[in-house]
Amino acid sequence: MKRSLTALILCLAGIPLFAQNVNVSGLLNDYKRQDGTFAERYEILEIVRDSGSTGIGEFYHEALKFLILRLPDIVSRADQDIAERSAVIVCQGIGAEKYSDASHDLWQTVEAFDVTRPLARTRINFEGQAMQAALTAIGQVDARNFVPAIVQRLNQLNSETFRDPDTRRRIQRAVVGCISALETFKDISGYRPVFYVYMGSYDGAVKTIASNALPNITDDPSDVIIEIIMSSSSNPPVKLEAWKELLRTRAPDESKARAAAAALSTGWTFATTDRGYQASLREMRKGAIDIIRECGVANDSVYADLKKSYSANFISDRPDNDEVMLTLNALGAIGSDQAVSLLYGFLQELNARRRSGPWGNKERMYFEWVVLCIGATGTKSPEVVLLLTTIHRNSNYTRREQSMAERALNQNR
Repeated sequence: MKRSLTALILCLAGIPLFAQNVNVSGLLNDYKRQDGTFAERYEILEIVRDSGSTGIGEFYHEALKFLILRLPDIVSRADQDIAERSAVIVCQGIGAEKYSDASHDLWQTVEAFDVTRPLARTRINFEGQAMQAALTAIGQVDARNFVPAIVQRLNQLNSETFRDPDTRRRIQRAVVGCISALETFKDISGYRPVFYVYMGSYDGAVKTIASNALPNITDDPSDVIIEIIMSSSSNPPVKLEAWKELLRTRAPDESKARAAAAALSTGWTFATTDRGYQASLREMRKGAIDIIRECGVANDSVYADLKKSYSANFISDRPDNDEVMLTLNALGAIGSDQAVSLLYGFLQELNARRRSGPWGNKERMYFEWVVLCIGATGTKSPEVVLLLTTIHRNSNYTRREQSMAERALNQNR
């Protein structure tokens, strides 16, 4: 150790602690001594790091390659811990220098320090700091060719079982490294695995990191969101959270409308008797209907699902009146021929009930909403005008109801 320290003192003599440029060739030679120990090499790395030197990406790269080469020399837990701390320093140095030539060796570091496999000689797993630092550095050096590999690795980590707190801690460090790289690359292929980190059983801090990263990965994740919503392997709470994530994005209205169509459709086609699942589906439907009101109809199948959102509640003993109101407001805002046709059909049904019953508070409330929304469309449909005129002149209706029909007629003239 004395020989190593002497070399360091000679190399750094007269150089301020935070010098901008240091000749590290002598340090590298000392670092790569065949008889050096992991502890001695770590000291060299600490001093180089603490010097604040810049422009030394090549030094860190060479140090990393030599460290990987000497990993088979590890025989103790102490050596293993020091090797991992050394890897952290060199990976952070490479990342800070944005030294892209080291990208291949950074990925070798991810594999060599894999938290899911114990080291052969010690039968002890690495702690995850090196893997995290290497993955983060891959993002910093813009090694985009490793995106598929990082996505695959994060998918694997998401499938791991946390057998104990130590395993959980190690895996979560690696997961954070994957998130950091994928957020930096802003590649949509990274969106799904990061979303499943957010939905996973990780610690709150890790889930928050994933949540914060999602909007930065891509402005428009609608294609991924739609796949998650429509996937038979995702349960309703996952579908609902995917839908909510879309609302946080900068996706254009067209993309939001497509996702809303998928969410509304899935909200009706997913069959379950679980009340919690039913509540998630209902909440997703209502959110989707409101986005359809704002962003428009992506395809004609939306109208059939909007009809379900009204009709299923109309015949229910326990209707969700909020869903009905959102549906009618959406149809009124859309104002298309198909929307007017649905509102006309709803009013016909209500008119039949007004004549022969039942006619209670629900029917009265729905009548008022339907008439208001027909007025909002501005339709001049002869069938609608005739039905409103009939209601306006029909003594079966109260004066309030007749007046509402009259106002709707005036709006449509």
